[in-house]
Amino acid sequence: MSLDFYYIMRSKTDGKYLAARPHENESSYLLLFKEQYDALSYLNTHASEYASRLGIEMVSNSQVPGILKRWGFIGVGVVSDPLIPNIEFLQRS
Repeated sequence: MSLDFYYIMRSKTDGKYLAARPHENESSYLLLFKEQYDALSYLNTHASEYASRLGIEMVSNSQVPGILKRWGFIGVGVVSDPLIPNIEFLQRS
Protein backbone atom coordinates (compact mmCIF):
# COMPACT_ATOMS: atom_id res chain seq x y z
CA MET A 1 0.00 0.00 0.00
CA SER A 2 1.86 3.03 -1.23
CA LEU A 3 -0.70 5.83 -0.94
CA ASP A 4 -0.84 8.12 2.09
CA PHE A 5 -4.65 8.09 2.15
CA TYR A 6 -7.43 5.78 1.04
CA TYR A 7 -11.19 6.12 0.90
CA ILE A 8 -13.50 3.63 2.58
CA MET A 9 -17.25 3.24 2.77
CA ARG A 10 -19.03 2.94 6.07
CA SER A 11 -22.63 2.36 7.08
CA LYS A 12 -24.33 5.46 8.46
CA THR A 13 -26.58 3.32 10.66
CA ASP A 14 -24.27 0.83 12.39
CA GLY A 15 -20.75 2.02 11.49
CA LYS A 16 -19.74 -1.19 9.71
CA TYR A 17 -17.28 -0.92 6.83
CA LEU A 18 -17.98 -2.07 3.29
CA ALA A 19 -16.08 -5.30 2.84
CA ALA A 20 -15.64 -8.06 0.28
CA ARG A 21 -15.65 -11.79 0.78
CA PRO A 22 -14.16 -13.34 -2.39
CA HIS A 23 -14.72 -16.89 -1.13
CA GLU A 24 -17.75 -18.01 0.86
CA ASN A 25 -15.83 -19.67 3.68
CA GLU A 26 -13.28 -16.88 4.05
CA SER A 27 -13.21 -13.84 6.31
CA SER A 28 -13.77 -10.37 4.90
CA TYR A 29 -11.43 -7.87 3.29
CA LEU A 30 -11.83 -4.14 3.90
CA LEU A 31 -12.40 -2.37 0.58
CA LEU A 32 -10.04 0.55 -0.09
CA PHE A 33 -10.40 3.08 -2.89
CA LYS A 34 -7.56 5.24 -4.19
CA GLU A 35 -9.80 8.22 -4.97
CA GLN A 36 -13.13 9.44 -3.67
CA TYR A 37 -14.60 9.37 -7.18
CA ASP A 38 -13.65 5.67 -7.44
CA ALA A 39 -15.66 4.96 -4.29
CA LEU A 40 -18.61 6.91 -5.68
CA SER A 41 -18.39 5.08 -9.02
CA TYR A 42 -18.31 1.71 -7.25
CA LEU A 43 -21.29 2.66 -5.11
CA ASN A 44 -23.35 3.98 -8.02
CA THR A 45 -22.53 0.98 -10.23
CA HIS A 46 -22.83 -1.92 -7.79
CA ALA A 47 -24.88 -0.73 -4.83
CA SER A 48 -26.93 2.29 -5.85
CA GLU A 49 -29.86 1.14 -3.70
CA TYR A 50 -27.60 1.55 -0.63
CA ALA A 51 -26.12 4.93 -1.59
CA SER A 52 -28.11 6.84 1.02
CA ARG A 53 -27.00 4.42 3.75
CA LEU A 54 -23.25 4.58 3.12
CA GLY A 55 -20.79 7.37 3.73
CA ILE A 56 -17.34 7.76 2.24
CA GLU A 57 -14.47 8.51 4.62
CA MET A 58 -10.80 9.25 4.05
CA VAL A 59 -8.38 7.24 6.21
CA SER A 60 -4.63 7.51 6.45
CA ASN A 61 -2.44 4.58 5.57
CA SER A 62 -1.41 4.38 9.24
CA GLN A 63 -5.05 3.91 10.37
CA VAL A 64 -5.69 0.86 8.19
CA PRO A 65 -3.94 -1.76 10.40
CA GLY A 66 -5.99 -0.67 13.42
CA ILE A 67 -9.24 -0.93 11.49
CA LEU A 68 -8.29 -4.41 10.25
CA LYS A 69 -7.49 -5.60 13.75
CA ARG A 70 -10.49 -4.00 15.47
CA TRP A 71 -13.05 -5.29 12.96
CA GLY A 72 -11.43 -8.68 12.30
CA PHE A 73 -10.65 -8.24 8.60
CA ILE A 74 -8.02 -10.60 7.18
CA GLY A 75 -6.73 -8.00 4.75
CA VAL A 76 -7.65 -5.29 2.30
CA GLY A 77 -9.15 -5.26 -1.16
CA VAL A 78 -7.67 -2.37 -3.13
CA VAL A 79 -10.14 -1.41 -5.86
CA SER A 80 -8.23 -0.44 -9.00
CA ASP A 81 -11.23 -0.32 -11.36
CA PRO A 82 -14.57 0.37 -9.70
CA LEU A 83 -16.70 -0.35 -12.77
CA ILE A 84 -15.62 -3.94 -13.53
CA PRO A 85 -14.76 -4.21 -10.49
CA ASN A 86 -11.08 -5.10 -10.38
CA ILE A 87 -9.90 -5.68 -6.81
CA GLU A 88 -6.46 -6.75 -5.58
CA PHE A 89 -6.79 -8.71 -2.34
CA LEU A 90 -3.91 -8.44 0.13
CA GLN A 91 -3.75 -10.39 3.38
CA ARG A 92 -2.09 -8.91 6.44
CA SER A 93 0.79 -10.83 7.94
